[in-house]
Amino acid sequence: MSSFWQVRFSKSKKAPYFFNTSTGESVWDSPAGLSQAELLRFPGADLFLSENKPTQTSEGAYAPPGQVRARHILVKHSGSRRPSSWKEDNITRSKDEAIAALREYQSQLDGTPETFARLAEIHSDDNSHDRGGDLGWFTRGQMQKAFEDTTFALKVGEISDVISTASGVHLIMRTG
Repeated sequence: MSSFWQVRFSKSKKAPYFFNTSTGESVWDSPAGLSQAELLRFPGADLFLSENKPTQTSEGAYAPPGQVRARHILVKHSGSRRPSSWKEDNITRSKDEAIAALREYQSQLDGTPETFARLAEIHSDDNSHDRGGDLGWFTRGQMQKAFEDTTFALKVGEISDVISTASGVHLIMRTG
């Protein structure tokens, strides 16, 4: 009976589930009476049940394999690769002034995604401000290296210290 089970990934719920190819039954919880070792032998289990399984997000769903999700607050400075934003056509602040601004925002954070999003909406110098700093899901190679390395090193719900990229200086909250 256990040889008919597979582990699949629900795109709508962003979570793994168990599917019986013989009966067509789908269940969220593991089939009764099976050990973890037996579950790990199911097709698809290596992607969704092993140590390499997707990370659970702060909303309880699962990240697509190999991807993370984050919010950020970006403060640009005169040395940024594009020193302009939706708020200012020509950003003249120094990098030290940008870092000081981020430190002020950092002091207002209480660890909640809601507060982080509210601050990003007001202060972030990029277009993600209108989404509370949400950058969506991304894999390695899609972001600047320092940003990517920092985000992948964070646990879901953690907030980085100030990091610097060619875009400016950032605070990052990993959300998935």
